[in-house]
Amino acid sequence: SPGEPGVSYHMAAGFTQSAVPVPGVLPELKATAQRRNRGVTDRVNAFLKPVVLDYDRDVLPLTPGGNATERHLCIAYDLKAAEMYPDEEARAAFWSGKLNADPAAIRKMLTDAPAFQGFIRSKLMKSGGPGYVKAEGPDFPNLEAFNAFGLANGAIPTQTWLDGTSPGERDMDELMGLMMDAGVAAINIIPDRNWNIKDPQTRATKVAFLHDIIRRAIDKDLPIIVGTELNAHGQRYVDDFAAPEMAPLVEPAWDGALILHAHTVLEPRGLGYTSPWATSNFATAKEKNLFYRKAGKLLPPSGLSDAAGSQSKVSPAEIIELLQT
Repeated sequence: SPGEPGVSYHMAAGFTQSAVPVPGVLPELKATAQRRNRGVTDRVNAFLKPVVLDYDRDVLPLTPGGNATERHLCIAYDLKAAEMYPDEEARAAFWSGKLNADPAAIRKMLTDAPAFQGFIRSKLMKSGGPGYVKAEGPDFPNLEAFNAFGLANGAIPTQTWLDGTSPGERDMDELMGLMMDAGVAAINIIPDRNWNIKDPQTRATKVAFLHDIIRRAIDKDLPIIVGTELNAHGQRYVDDFAAPEMAPLVEPAWDGALILHAHTVLEPRGLGYTSPWATSNFATAKEKNLFYRKAGKLLPPSGLSDAAGSQSKVSPAEIIELLQT
């Protein structure tokens, strides 16, 4: 999650339809997440009394597979408060008292459920809130084990970057080195929150950090994946690359998109970015990036024809030649 810079990340593309097991990892990932969420629920319940949740009854039914997140908790708290305080004025009074917010502002937010649930999360589950869990220790998965699971399934372990202002991102060389030693091979940036800011001073500070992380990623030959997870209300569907602040990101973001496209198409054939084939054929990340960028540019959106088959012994030059015909 980009909300916790330096200690968590997402797996960019490459997963096949059925996960390849790594002993103990997949069930432990789910158990860790659910144990953490139940602890969050207990602490927030104590804070929000009399609005309290039964995790199994109120939260899990909101999920398609019983794997709840903080956002499911916020939906459940919103619904539970509406059930207990059907009168909007009474509900606004409850929330304003618990969240230390203006009742008029709360009433306005109640008409926009996604925005209000995001506000609940920021007050109750982010840093400083009663449900906040610091991203460390047994409440979070082991970095190396999670990377091993991703690599076994043909994914690219990808470090996320928040905005450069947090203590966890003060020494980016050390953090990026730690992540890369654990198997990270790309970096994800959500650039909109680093330049699309009203306050000029804050914008200038965060734009400088944005341009700094771009330079660092290029120097370390880490493909840059940009955009949003579309997991929060109001996030852009497509970044505004015409913005002057985005100029240094245009070319590396395009390169990253081409690399990721090539990886996604070639991985099911055993030729993905993190595959044994790639490890044996490229001595450096720079060489690898040049190949996957070129392949991504040549590959049509529909992918590679079935005639190409799965060619684990084919050379990079032969793949490029095939794509050029």
